Amino acid sequence: MATNIDLDKYRLRRFVKRLIDLGEVEVHDEPVPLTKLSEIIEGSDKALLFRQAGPERLEMTAKTAGNRKRLAAAFDTTEDKLYDEYFRRLGSLQPLVEVPSGEAPVHAIKITGKDVDLTKLPFHPQHGRDGSCYISSAIDYTVDPQTGRRNVGCRRLSLRNRYECGTNVTAPSDLKRIYTACAARRERLPVTFTVGGHPLDFVAATTRQPGDELALVANFRGEPAPVVKSLTNDILVPADAEITLEGYLDERGYCEPEGPYGEYMGYYGAIHMDPIFHCTAITMRRDPLHHTLLHGSAFRLDQTDSTNISAIRTEAEAMRILRGAIAEPVAARVRMLSGGGATLRIAMRKRDDEEPRAAIEALFRGILRVKTIYVFDDDIDLDSDGQAEWAFGTRFQADEDMVVLQGLQGQTMDPSLNGRKSGAKVGFDCTRPFGREGQINWTRCAAKVFSGPPRFQTVEQALAAGPMFYADVVESLGSQDGREVACALDVLRQNGRLGRDRDGRYHLVSGEKGITAIVGEMYHDPNEGA
Repeated sequence: MATNIDLDKYRLRRFVKRLIDLGEVEVHDEPVPLTKLSEIIEGSDKALLFRQAGPERLEMTAKTAGNRKRLAAAFDTTEDKLYDEYFRRLGSLQPLVEVPSGEAPVHAIKITGKDVDLTKLPFHPQHGRDGSCYISSAIDYTVDPQTGRRNVGCRRLSLRNRYECGTNVTAPSDLKRIYTACAARRERLPVTFTVGGHPLDFVAATTRQPGDELALVANFRGEPAPVVKSLTNDILVPADAEITLEGYLDERGYCEPEGPYGEYMGYYGAIHMDPIFHCTAITMRRDPLHHTLLHGSAFRLDQTDSTNISAIRTEAEAMRILRGAIAEPVAARVRMLSGGGATLRIAMRKRDDEEPRAAIEALFRGILRVKTIYVFDDDIDLDSDGQAEWAFGTRFQADEDMVVLQGLQGQTMDPSLNGRKSGAKVGFDCTRPFGREGQINWTRCAAKVFSGPPRFQTVEQALAAGPMFYADVVESLGSQDGREVACALDVLRQNGRLGRDRDGRYHLVSGEKGITAIVGEMYHDPNEGA
């Protein structure tokens, strides 16, 4: 019995309520036709809640995992700690607690046999050249009949009729391996889909691990997870989902064309042969919240659920790899618009000039989906395109700082591979030369913020305490002008007391009157001979 488990804590509807409180949801109270949903979803930066979707006036939500802030809310953490929280939960083993059907909220309404009617669910048009209307938010739960291992993944469903859907089982996955073996034996593969899951359930579904993948649902929630046995097969699924679709992939194998469909790279995946899902039962809560994802919209990839979820996993994996490859990694950020999250920025405090290359090579060999890597010093904000482009333009030389690796496996849906399984990947070292970060010609310029209290009464007293830049002298005197400091420096020069080092700091010296002494060696002038 699950008497002490809150069966609504990880309900999608409760999570959407939290997003509303965070100002992350655009609510549509007016009736919205199914044909208008995708246009509205793609056109908004927010998550969406439709109160009256389609002719049935169903409640539907979209893009609940469509940015980093929403995923941080799902993990109950802050955005800067997301990948640390990801690994903490991944390693926090939690139990599954089976709930009787009569206590499972998702079994409040049960539709079986000839009463099953998939056409009453809000399958809707999603992209302009898709092959049908879709539910894009299904999570599939299966059991490998040969090993008993439970498998979880994400799947789209295309409507065929009251009892049948198409689905995509062509991409490399455990489900493809399991189903291909079943079809070779001319056996059906039982499967139950949930529709309307908490974002953490999608994180679990997209995390590939050896062992029982159903257990990942509990692990990522960070506490015991309630599950219920399906009505028409023996598969356990989250008892707190909004809807389940039970059934099987039939024994005929890859027998019907499915697609096209807008894929995660921002291009359509072409028609291919796929299995047919036969629905034997539909169950749902008494007040189900239907769910759809934004998927594959080319110039909105940064708002798609799959890209954001994948990015958290990629960043977490990148930090794990970097901690084993270099001394001091600082951060990792996926560039969401780069087609499948294929571009990664990393920041580091490097200990030598070889570390950026070591980081690039380790990441390419450890994360298949990454195609382009930019390495920056820790003074660059990885979320700032302006700062990243400035560093790329001023700290990168193509003949010295570019790393190209060939023959590496790429993402199967990357059209630039032209059908090949492997291709080239490139890394850019946009860091300063090691040991030169304190030199003036490698120091970035910015306005001086004068805020410190006065510490000296004269320029000579200030310089007696140590070499100073001009603005620091002004600040140390509490001046709100600065011109009098320039004149005081000239008095020191006329008296032979003023020197300057190659970085521009002023020194007190004993030298020739009327001349500024040069302290140490000067830098080479890049304009010399120009």
